[in-house]
Amino acid sequence: MDCVGPVVPYGAVTEGGVHVHEDKLTVTSPVLMCYPAGPSLLANFFCPYSPFAPKLPQQHGSVYWKHGARYLLKNMKGSLLFHQALQDCFSVLDSPVWMDSSTTAECRSLEAAVGGAQKMASLTGSRAYERFTGSQIAKLYRTNPERYLGTERVSLISSFAASLFLGDYAEIDFSDGSGMNLLDINIREWVPTCLDACAPGLAKKLGNPVPSHTILGNISPYLVERYGFSPNCHVIAFTGDNPASLAGMRLEEGDITVSLGTSDTVFLWLKKPQPALEGHVFIHPMSWQAYMGLICSKNGSLARERVCADCADGSWEQFSKSLKETVPGNKGNIGFYYFSVEITPPAIGIHRFNAQDEKVSPDNVEIRSLIEGQFLSKRIHAEKLGYCLSKNWMVILFKIPILCFNFDVPNLYIFLFPYQVLADVFEVPVYTLETTNSACLGAAYQAKFGKSLCYCQFEVLLF
Repeated sequence: MDCVGPVVPYGAVTEGGVHVHEDKLTVTSPVLMCYPAGPSLLANFFCPYSPFAPKLPQQHGSVYWKHGARYLLKNMKGSLLFHQALQDCFSVLDSPVWMDSSTTAECRSLEAAVGGAQKMASLTGSRAYERFTGSQIAKLYRTNPERYLGTERVSLISSFAASLFLGDYAEIDFSDGSGMNLLDINIREWVPTCLDACAPGLAKKLGNPVPSHTILGNISPYLVERYGFSPNCHVIAFTGDNPASLAGMRLEEGDITVSLGTSDTVFLWLKKPQPALEGHVFIHPMSWQAYMGLICSKNGSLARERVCADCADGSWEQFSKSLKETVPGNKGNIGFYYFSVEITPPAIGIHRFNAQDEKVSPDNVEIRSLIEGQFLSKRIHAEKLGYCLSKNWMVILFKIPILCFNFDVPNLYIFLFPYQVLADVFEVPVYTLETTNSACLGAAYQAKFGKSLCYCQFEVLLF
């Protein structure tokens, strides 16, 4: 099986849907896994008579169509399954996904080409990241130039999925395209210097980026024939999971969402972004003039679980009791707990400080040190990206209920008290959002927006 990086044996079994290569840095996934699973999936999740094709939001992965694939895509026979009709369409069969971290050299080269990491962030919304598509394309060209030169089109997973429904190459939308280190978030165009630093002729292979609400065309004759879709069903440009989540949460200017799970994520609606070396700025999936800030922290609930085990004997009741018995501000004690290499900020280790800024050992304020330290880090990095406390509330979304804590005692203050710490740190009220599948809901909103754009503004449509 062809791949970007060390070879994985053909037919090798994936773990969690991916192949982790021998270097432990290269992580790929078979393109065949991106196909809809067949009639049962389509029957369960897609309404054949809807005027919109729904989205399959994912982010940062890439797919490489080989020369001649467009003809096969446009002329699929209804008697064949996707994988049968398109089995000869790809120049790379095992493609990089968001977990890949093998492109550090390409990242530094990209940043150097534009004048440094901050210049890269100012142009594309983020410094060069290993999982972003630009560095992945650069690695493919460096390690397998014949595969790159044999590629007719490069898709993100989102635009790849849209292509399957469209029966043609789908354009990359602005919002998901912001996660490539290739798109100028200020003028919504590819950055020529970045393209040239990755590989020759890349602009043609990417196509032209489009607004996230763009109607790409009608659904493919293949899906009409095989699955009974209406030929009038429109396909809206697909986007990534994070932009779709922002749309699904219906944030307004100045709002902020905190998602607490295995990894913690902060979503921001930004009017005047300040791209920084840590965190990301994407083009907003709904508003032409707005941006989406994103901060991801790898040490989320796993760090909380470790401290609960060490300081509360694994009891969430005791954990919450200790948190409640300590005072806001923790008398100047604070801790930063990075059990694995953190994303934002890039750090590792356990670092505890007292009010005199001296490193200290664990004590009875450990639990509040953890919680306040995690939330304070989120606020600091949000403000660095341009967030300001101009509104009086925030929404907090839990993709995994209850802070991802495995509570075994149904005690109300256990569920509510960490929210109070978040409210104290951000100095605003905190509300919970009941929606758990915000990305799917956002995809539906975006499809509705695309159809209704000529009649009304999205803000009127939703609010």
